[in-house]
Amino acid sequence: MTASTAHQPTPDPGPSAPAPLSAPPAAYPAPLGSAELAHRITAELSSRLRTVRLHGFRRPAAGPPALVAVAHGSRHPGAAPAVRALLARVRALRPGLPVHLGHLELDRPPLDGTLAALRGEVVLVPLLFGRGYHVSHDLPAALAAAGHLTGRIAAPLGPHPLLAEALHDRLLEAGFRAGPQDGGPAVVLAAAGSRAPRSTGDTTRIARLLAARLGGVPVVPAYASAAAPTVPDALRTLAARGHDPRRTAVAACFTAPGRFADRCAALAPGPAAAPLGDHPALARLVLHRYDQALCAATGSGTAPTGAATVAV
Repeated sequence: MTASTAHQPTPDPGPSAPAPLSAPPAAYPAPLGSAELAHRITAELSSRLRTVRLHGFRRPAAGPPALVAVAHGSRHPGAAPAVRALLARVRALRPGLPVHLGHLELDRPPLDGTLAALRGEVVLVPLLFGRGYHVSHDLPAALAAAGHLTGRIAAPLGPHPLLAEALHDRLLEAGFRAGPQDGGPAVVLAAAGSRAPRSTGDTTRIARLLAARLGGVPVVPAYASAAAPTVPDALRTLAARGHDPRRTAVAACFTAPGRFADRCAALAPGPAAAPLGDHPALARLVLHRYDQALCAATGSGTAPTGAATVAV
């Protein structure tokens, strides 16, 4: 009988020893402080929110529409400094509001050049006192030619009680005094003049406001060109009514010195008021017209957010 090889069971090696480690385990990160944790969460949220588009969300406006003051323009050496002084007062009353200047003729910068350099929204504020050809035709044409802008045109500076306030103060500065004596005082309100009936109507209303401001002193409107009566005609009318020419003043319904303003002042038999220039009431009126234009654009009685109003 062939002996067979007996099967030998494999011996149990027992519990295995742990394998040796080739390197120590990596250390756990240190816990974050509260400030660092908040910083990382904010950064992550900001990164993710950049990819989200919110329906109906309006990005805040970049700033208020620019105010573009529109002056007529003059070769008179005192014209440009007077207008710039007025705009300096406007900027001081409304810090942060972009204020620019453009001229219709005779001076720089021209209005079309000013508008060409701007972007976004603008409000044109005419430094004029009635609804003549410049306001009704030239300003709309200039804005239409600047197709890259969104804009509106404010009302002219007159008529308004703030304008009467400025005219009144300039008369007092010139030495005009109202009094009850015989042959009492009177005023000729000298304006540039226009063939537009609405413009002469505006000057008539300015004269009424000034008369009320002066306590009932007669104020007769007169014009340097294009309309009647002239300043000499108005002076003769007042003299015929018994007013002493020496107590008859000429009020200058002009923003700045110029040929018309100088001519009218030279005709005055009594006090001759200076142009309005940088009178504080005129600066407030410029901002008031700007705010009015913005309110009309929104269809409400209040200016859009970010447009502060100025006391009138």
